[in-house]
Amino acid sequence: MTRPATIWGAAVLLYVAFFAWYTNLSGPLTRDEIDMYVERMAANAADEVQLARFRTFLEEDTGDDFIMVNAILMRERPLPEEGVRPDESSDEVLGRYMAYMWPALLKRACHPVLAGAAVLDAPEVWGIENAERWSSAGLMRYRSRRDLMEIAATPEFNGPHEFKIAAIEKTVAFPIEASLQLGDPRLLLGLFLFGLSAALHLLLGRPSPGTSRD
Repeated sequence: MTRPATIWGAAVLLYVAFFAWYTNLSGPLTRDEIDMYVERMAANAADEVQLARFRTFLEEDTGDDFIMVNAILMRERPLPEEGVRPDESSDEVLGRYMAYMWPALLKRACHPVLAGAAVLDAPEVWGIENAERWSSAGLMRYRSRRDLMEIAATPEFNGPHEFKIAAIEKTVAFPIEASLQLGDPRLLLGLFLFGLSAALHLLLGRPSPGTSRD
Protein backbone atom coordinates (compact mmCIF):
# COMPACT_ATOMS: atom_id res chain seq x y z
CA MET A 1 0.00 0.00 0.00
CA THR A 2 1.38 3.42 -0.93
CA ARG A 3 1.98 6.09 1.67
CA PRO A 4 -1.00 8.28 0.65
CA ALA A 5 -3.36 5.30 0.76
CA THR A 6 -2.02 4.34 4.21
CA ILE A 7 -2.45 7.88 5.51
CA TRP A 8 -6.00 8.33 4.27
CA GLY A 9 -7.00 4.77 5.13
CA ALA A 10 -5.83 5.18 8.74
CA ALA A 11 -7.69 8.50 9.02
CA VAL A 12 -10.91 6.97 7.72
CA LEU A 13 -10.67 3.96 10.04
CA LEU A 14 -10.01 6.20 13.05
CA TYR A 15 -12.94 8.45 12.21
CA VAL A 16 -15.33 5.56 11.60
CA ALA A 17 -14.35 3.96 14.92
CA PHE A 18 -14.91 7.23 16.79
CA PHE A 19 -18.19 7.93 15.00
CA ALA A 20 -19.52 4.45 15.80
CA TRP A 21 -18.66 4.88 19.51
CA TYR A 22 -19.81 8.49 19.83
CA THR A 23 -23.12 8.09 17.97
CA ASN A 24 -26.19 6.13 19.07
CA LEU A 25 -26.62 3.50 16.38
CA SER A 26 -29.24 1.48 18.28
CA GLY A 27 -32.19 3.70 17.41
CA PRO A 28 -34.94 4.92 19.76
CA LEU A 29 -35.95 3.01 22.85
CA THR A 30 -38.32 0.10 22.41
CA ARG A 31 -41.52 -0.31 24.42
CA ASP A 32 -39.95 -3.13 26.44
CA GLU A 33 -36.94 -0.95 27.28
CA ILE A 34 -39.16 1.92 28.35
CA ASP A 35 -41.18 -0.32 30.67
CA MET A 36 -37.98 -1.78 32.11
CA TYR A 37 -36.40 1.60 32.86
CA VAL A 38 -39.59 3.00 34.40
CA GLU A 39 -39.84 -0.08 36.63
CA ARG A 40 -36.23 0.40 37.70
CA MET A 41 -36.88 4.04 38.59
CA ALA A 42 -39.99 3.07 40.55
CA ALA A 43 -37.88 0.59 42.50
CA ASN A 44 -35.47 3.43 43.24
CA ALA A 45 -38.34 5.27 45.00
CA ALA A 46 -38.90 7.89 42.30
CA ASP A 47 -42.20 9.75 42.86
CA GLU A 48 -45.16 9.43 40.50
CA VAL A 49 -44.71 12.89 38.96
CA GLN A 50 -41.07 12.16 38.15
CA LEU A 51 -41.96 8.75 36.75
CA ALA A 52 -44.64 10.24 34.48
CA ARG A 53 -42.23 12.86 33.14
CA PHE A 54 -39.53 10.29 32.45
CA ARG A 55 -41.97 7.94 30.73
CA THR A 56 -43.02 10.74 28.39
CA PHE A 57 -39.37 11.61 27.79
CA LEU A 58 -38.58 8.00 26.92
CA GLU A 59 -41.67 7.46 24.78
CA GLU A 60 -40.74 10.51 22.69
CA ASP A 61 -37.19 9.24 22.09
CA THR A 62 -35.83 10.21 18.66
CA GLY A 63 -32.65 8.18 19.02
CA ASP A 64 -30.54 11.34 18.84
CA ASP A 65 -28.09 12.64 21.41
CA PHE A 66 -29.20 15.43 23.73
CA ILE A 67 -27.83 17.97 26.20
CA MET A 68 -28.94 18.28 29.81
CA VAL A 69 -29.04 21.93 30.88
CA ASN A 70 -28.24 22.36 34.59
CA ALA A 71 -28.43 25.37 36.90
CA ILE A 72 -27.10 24.72 40.41
CA LEU A 73 -26.92 26.43 43.79
CA MET A 74 -24.55 24.70 46.18
CA ARG A 75 -25.28 24.53 49.91
CA GLU A 76 -23.06 26.55 52.22
CA ARG A 77 -22.67 23.38 54.26
CA PRO A 78 -23.70 19.89 53.10
CA LEU A 79 -26.57 18.11 54.77
CA PRO A 80 -25.47 15.62 57.48
CA GLU A 81 -26.41 12.57 55.44
CA GLU A 82 -24.96 9.14 56.09
CA GLY A 83 -21.42 9.00 54.77
CA VAL A 84 -20.90 12.79 54.82
CA ARG A 85 -18.02 13.75 57.10
CA PRO A 86 -18.46 16.83 59.35
CA ASP A 87 -15.41 18.54 57.88
CA GLU A 88 -16.41 18.10 54.22
CA SER A 89 -17.49 21.02 52.04
CA SER A 90 -20.40 20.80 49.64
CA ASP A 91 -17.98 20.77 46.71
CA GLU A 92 -16.15 17.79 48.21
CA VAL A 93 -19.41 15.91 48.79
CA LEU A 94 -20.54 16.60 45.22
CA GLY A 95 -17.16 15.32 44.08
CA ARG A 96 -18.00 11.97 45.63
CA TYR A 97 -21.17 11.84 43.54
CA MET A 98 -19.18 12.70 40.42
CA ALA A 99 -16.64 9.99 41.24
CA TYR A 100 -19.44 7.56 40.35
CA MET A 101 -20.75 9.64 37.46
CA TRP A 102 -17.54 10.33 35.50
CA PRO A 103 -16.69 6.71 34.62
CA ALA A 104 -20.35 5.94 33.88
CA LEU A 105 -20.62 8.99 31.63
CA LEU A 106 -17.35 8.82 29.73
CA LYS A 107 -17.55 5.16 28.77
CA ARG A 108 -20.90 5.97 27.12
CA ALA A 109 -19.57 9.00 25.20
CA CYS A 110 -21.36 11.39 27.57
CA HIS A 111 -19.38 14.45 28.62
CA PRO A 112 -19.55 18.14 29.61
CA VAL A 113 -20.05 20.65 26.82
CA LEU A 114 -19.74 23.74 29.00
CA ALA A 115 -19.45 24.48 32.72
CA GLY A 116 -18.76 27.58 34.77
CA ALA A 117 -19.39 29.54 37.94
CA ALA A 118 -22.07 32.22 38.08
CA VAL A 119 -20.72 35.79 38.17
CA LEU A 120 -24.03 37.60 38.82
CA ASP A 121 -27.45 36.85 40.24
CA ALA A 122 -29.96 36.37 37.42
CA PRO A 123 -30.68 39.86 36.02
CA GLU A 124 -33.88 38.72 34.31
CA VAL A 125 -36.43 36.41 35.94
CA TRP A 126 -40.17 36.11 35.54
CA GLY A 127 -42.81 33.43 35.89
CA ILE A 128 -40.74 31.54 38.46
CA GLU A 129 -39.97 32.09 42.15
CA ASN A 130 -36.62 31.84 43.93
CA ALA A 131 -34.67 31.68 40.67
CA GLU A 132 -32.40 34.71 41.04
CA ARG A 133 -29.44 33.05 42.76
CA TRP A 134 -27.30 30.28 41.27
CA SER A 135 -23.71 29.27 41.90
CA SER A 136 -22.94 27.48 38.62
CA ALA A 137 -24.34 26.11 35.40
CA GLY A 138 -23.37 23.40 32.98
CA LEU A 139 -24.31 21.52 29.83
CA MET A 140 -23.86 17.74 29.78
CA ARG A 141 -24.03 15.81 26.51
CA TYR A 142 -25.66 12.37 26.52
CA ARG A 143 -25.27 9.99 23.59
CA SER A 144 -28.88 8.81 23.96
CA ARG A 145 -31.78 8.57 26.36
CA ARG A 146 -30.88 4.89 26.71
CA ASP A 147 -27.45 5.88 28.05
CA LEU A 148 -29.01 8.25 30.59
CA MET A 149 -31.23 5.45 31.87
CA GLU A 150 -28.35 2.99 32.01
CA ILE A 151 -26.63 5.44 34.38
CA ALA A 152 -29.54 6.67 36.49
CA ALA A 153 -32.03 3.78 36.58
CA THR A 154 -29.80 1.39 38.51
CA PRO A 155 -29.52 0.51 42.21
CA GLU A 156 -25.85 1.62 42.13
CA PHE A 157 -26.99 5.18 41.40
CA ASN A 158 -28.91 5.58 44.66
CA GLY A 159 -25.94 5.78 47.04
CA PRO A 160 -23.94 8.39 45.10
CA HIS A 161 -27.11 10.39 44.35
CA GLU A 162 -27.57 10.97 48.08
CA PHE A 163 -24.30 12.92 48.03
CA LYS A 164 -25.71 15.14 45.27
CA ILE A 165 -28.78 15.88 47.37
CA ALA A 166 -26.60 16.63 50.39
CA ALA A 167 -24.40 19.05 48.43
CA ILE A 168 -26.92 20.95 46.28
CA GLU A 169 -29.49 23.36 47.71
CA LYS A 170 -31.50 23.69 44.51
CA THR A 171 -31.17 22.81 40.86
CA VAL A 172 -33.04 22.97 37.58
CA ALA A 173 -32.22 20.38 34.92
CA PHE A 174 -33.94 19.84 31.60
CA PRO A 175 -32.93 18.15 28.33
CA ILE A 176 -32.67 19.74 24.90
CA GLU A 177 -31.87 18.35 21.45
CA ALA A 178 -29.48 20.81 19.85
CA SER A 179 -30.51 22.27 16.49
CA LEU A 180 -27.13 24.03 16.23
CA GLN A 181 -23.91 22.69 17.76
CA LEU A 182 -20.76 23.98 16.09
CA GLY A 183 -18.52 22.21 18.58
CA ASP A 184 -19.68 18.66 17.83
CA PRO A 185 -16.57 16.46 18.24
CA ARG A 186 -17.53 14.46 15.15
CA LEU A 187 -17.22 17.61 13.07
CA LEU A 188 -14.05 18.77 14.83
CA LEU A 189 -12.36 15.38 14.56
CA GLY A 190 -13.31 15.08 10.90
CA LEU A 191 -11.80 18.49 10.12
CA PHE A 192 -8.67 17.70 12.15
CA LEU A 193 -8.10 14.32 10.52
CA PHE A 194 -8.67 15.76 7.06
CA GLY A 195 -6.17 18.56 7.68
CA LEU A 196 -3.60 16.21 9.25
CA SER A 197 -3.95 13.63 6.49
CA ALA A 198 -3.64 16.27 3.79
CA ALA A 199 -0.49 17.64 5.42
CA LEU A 200 1.06 14.17 5.79
CA HIS A 201 0.10 13.38 2.21
CA LEU A 202 2.00 16.43 1.00
CA LEU A 203 5.01 15.78 3.25
CA LEU A 204 5.34 12.01 2.95
CA GLY A 205 3.53 11.21 -0.25
CA ARG A 206 5.86 13.07 -2.60
CA PRO A 207 8.64 10.96 -4.14
CA SER A 208 12.19 11.33 -2.84
CA PRO A 209 14.67 13.22 -5.05
CA GLY A 210 16.03 10.95 -7.74
CA THR A 211 13.24 8.39 -7.33
CA SER A 212 11.81 7.21 -10.63
CA ARG A 213 8.05 7.44 -11.12
CA ASP A 214 8.13 4.49 -13.57
